[in-house]
Amino acid sequence: MIVELGHFALILAFAVAIFQTIVPMLGAARGNQAWMGTAEPAASAQFLLTGFAFAALTYAFVTSDFSLSLVVANSHTAKPLLYKISGVWGNHEGSLLLWVLILTLFGACAAWFGKGLPPTLRARVLAVQSAIATAFFAFILFTSNPFLRLAQPPFDGQDLNPLLQDPGLAFHPPFLYLGYVGLSMAFSFAVAALIEGRVDAAWGRWVRPWTLAAWVFLTIGIGLGSWWAYYELGWGGFWFWDPVENASFMPWLISAALLHSAIVVEKRESLKSWTILLAILAFGFSLIGTFIVRSGVLTSVHAFANDPERGVFILVILAIFMGGALLLFALRAGAMEAKGVFSTVSRESGLVINNLLLAVSCFVVFIGTIWPLIAELFFDRTLSVGPPFFDAAFTPFVFGLAVVLPVAAMLPWKRAKLGKPLRALVPAAVLAIAVGLLAWAMYSGRTAIAPLGVGLAVWLVAGAVTDLWSRTGRGALRGRMMRLWRLPRADWGKSVAHAGVGVTLFGVVTLTGYQIEDIRVAQEGEAYVVGAYEVELVGVEDSVPGPNYFSTIATVIVRDPSSGAEIAVLTPERRIYPVAGMPTTEAGIDGGVARDVYITLGDPQEGGGWALRVWIKPFANWIWCGAIVMALGGLLSLSDRRYRMAAGAARQRPAAKGMPAE
Repeated sequence: MIVELGHFALILAFAVAIFQTIVPMLGAARGNQAWMGTAEPAASAQFLLTGFAFAALTYAFVTSDFSLSLVVANSHTAKPLLYKISGVWGNHEGSLLLWVLILTLFGACAAWFGKGLPPTLRARVLAVQSAIATAFFAFILFTSNPFLRLAQPPFDGQDLNPLLQDPGLAFHPPFLYLGYVGLSMAFSFAVAALIEGRVDAAWGRWVRPWTLAAWVFLTIGIGLGSWWAYYELGWGGFWFWDPVENASFMPWLISAALLHSAIVVEKRESLKSWTILLAILAFGFSLIGTFIVRSGVLTSVHAFANDPERGVFILVILAIFMGGALLLFALRAGAMEAKGVFSTVSRESGLVINNLLLAVSCFVVFIGTIWPLIAELFFDRTLSVGPPFFDAAFTPFVFGLAVVLPVAAMLPWKRAKLGKPLRALVPAAVLAIAVGLLAWAMYSGRTAIAPLGVGLAVWLVAGAVTDLWSRTGRGALRGRMMRLWRLPRADWGKSVAHAGVGVTLFGVVTLTGYQIEDIRVAQEGEAYVVGAYEVELVGVEDSVPGPNYFSTIATVIVRDPSSGAEIAVLTPERRIYPVAGMPTTEAGIDGGVARDVYITLGDPQEGGGWALRVWIKPFANWIWCGAIVMALGGLLSLSDRRYRMAAGAARQRPAAKGMPAE
């Protein structure tokens, strides 16, 4: 009964979404307050109905209701409770329901917290958001219904994909979807502004919190996915430029550009057309990611589905929303006159350079991701675009962005001189060059990219600290420290996020440039040296039972070769999930601040011994620490009252009476 009620609630939510798409939009066009007012209760009803449907599906998974086709395909009675719950979104249908739940949540939040918006803009934003929800409700109900019953339920299920039975993957999709779907709010604001034919400083203030929240969630989601790939897949890497990885990275790059361009709209009322275009493209890349994950046109370990018919449905959604928005942009962009004028050297120009580097780097990733598909469709050739292309094509833009970021962040608005910020950044530059040269001296004979990257990482972090300190003015140290503490959270957030980019860059370049790898057949009781560590395979235990799997577990001791002191005992595993019939690799990792010792167990060899793969990975954890710091910076900015929607609206009210907006 609960499952049927969930299905019925989903159908009702679809009907409410259609109503919310049409009536408030017509009300805004006619100036009918009553019709516009229906958007807010409709948005709340949509969210509550979808939430009930999602809760009903979760109940079916937790109670192992094998009369439901989706539960049979993705669950098992022996599976731990955490993975029964995560199994709700560990498949195509359930993940799509989670997507729509988050979509309606953002729409409801816009209704609840958007009281300061002009009534016509609020009605249009909620109507556009509901139009997106309508399309995805139709997608679920007509092609991907999660509530389909079986006439003859089996005794047990087929289990969840073993790769998804991991804490990192349990939380990774919800955060990623919060980022993907969060960009729909920027899209809705952009389309609503195009319909109204007005983009001003208040619009920039309203759209920034939504974009910032989406960017923070994307940062956390991508970080969790990278961390999972590092310790779970057993290949020793953190990023493979997989199509689905790229599908999350492209919206992250564009949303970062959108965040910075929206600042120019808010402060100087410039870059209006460009900002609107970025808002459209950001959500467009989210839809492209949905297409890649669910259509099966590109192969990926992360893909949920392999169904061309569903891919066509998503392409239709993409064509309708992106085509319609871009057509509207083409018709209205000329009316968005820029008011602010700025010189070549200014904060605005720095943000333009930032936007260009981010947008072009996103385009590079996009081309590399879809090129195999283009080659197959138009040239009948099977190609593979892998890490060498992305590393060579993407790295220059990252390094260029790292060079520009500290300088651009310290430039004044409208008109500036380079001399003052450059003088302030001299200590940061000296420190960056010194650390880069130290890295070169310690690891001479290797790639020059690593020490250059190390220097740029230090430049970013030191530049962020310099930017904060420069805002405290002059005077005694105590007074400057007090002013530093009282700086707005947005200033702190910006500097913390920029420093987080530097921390991640440091982790990436040191790990890729200086890691040590050793692959060999190790005999039990044999000790050998890898880098600065001695490794001994003590023994291997086979067929060790787990909750819903059997393991082959190795015991490996890591020692200091000079003293013989034991550093760690690692237990890399090879698991077999009998229900799914699928093996997985569990790495043994001794993590630390300065390095990880990373060991994976391979197959037994005919002549005796086991294949053992050992990596020494310097500063690996700095990659994910940097992601945490970036997300923390975004949250600090988001908590600044100046950037909350109500504050933006309050500031704009005097401007309507002839007073200049701040």
